[in-house]
Amino acid sequence: MTTTTVRKRAATGSLIGLALGDALGFPTEFNDVPTILAKCGPWREMELPEHAYVTDDTQMTLALGRGLRTAMDRGVLAPMRLERPVREEFVDWYRSPENNRAPGRTCLKACNLLEKEERAWQEASQIDSKGCGANMRVAPIGLAPGLGDEQRAGAAQLQSALTHGHPTALAASDLTARAVRLLAQGTEPTGLVGLLRSYALDNRTRYHHTWLGDLWTRSHDPSPEHFIARGWDECLEILGRLQDAVRTASPEADPCLATGAGWIAEEALATGLLCFLLFVDEPVTALRRAACTSGDSDSIACLTGAFAGAHLGADAWPTAWADRIEYRGDLLTLGALWDA
Repeated sequence: MTTTTVRKRAATGSLIGLALGDALGFPTEFNDVPTILAKCGPWREMELPEHAYVTDDTQMTLALGRGLRTAMDRGVLAPMRLERPVREEFVDWYRSPENNRAPGRTCLKACNLLEKEERAWQEASQIDSKGCGANMRVAPIGLAPGLGDEQRAGAAQLQSALTHGHPTALAASDLTARAVRLLAQGTEPTGLVGLLRSYALDNRTRYHHTWLGDLWTRSHDPSPEHFIARGWDECLEILGRLQDAVRTASPEADPCLATGAGWIAEEALATGLLCFLLFVDEPVTALRRAACTSGDSDSIACLTGAFAGAHLGADAWPTAWADRIEYRGDLLTLGALWDA
């Protein structure tokens, strides 16, 4: 971890930003832009609700973060060492009375199956689902220090596959964690999309057997390489659209018009990145733009916040906002651990 990463407290900034985006987008999800403007006023003046409640996006991020912390406390991060505590945290979330924030169907169905401890996790994975529920929560994999590229990629894809087994969900989770990591380490945002495209091309036919086991056999693909390439190809297509949008999109237009509504994994990644890249040095404006969108506003905004916070650090966020975010103590505890 670089000195820059420590100084700016990238992990704390990313986790707080993720939760702030989630809370800002929670009241606007399922609304079109005219409805949001009528309800909230000009988008550049949107305020965090007084009671800054978050959704399942932040809850599952914390579940993954706790599971990852437990796994890394036990030794070198490896598939079985990660799968068990993360699975347990996901099931705990599923059973929790606080799981009342309109959680996604895929997560509910998969976690119900993961409850049965004798069941292999691959049997619970929803192989046809590429909803954004896996990459909205993956930021901890990008923030935890001391992981090699293979570990980070494998862990990002495994945590996705516990619920969302579609190859595009795996690839988008890997790319999201990669983006968070690059930004935390000080990568210039202007080169980020190009680096992500190169990463996708380099990994296009790489199936992580050690981490994913026989997951690919649940699909109709003739080989594991064919299976995973489908996901990378969809992500490459949306990254191409994102590259164009960064140059041409108006900040005043709904970002979903350029890169998609965000209900599916690759679009959530691209639209969250677009909002961040449109306002690299204005993190609060980036969150407001992400929350005032016609698509999956809370997930788009939580990804925007994760990227902006990883880039700018903990001081990016107004104290008056950060101090009242739900689960603040849990977010700060994980952030401090990984910033230390």
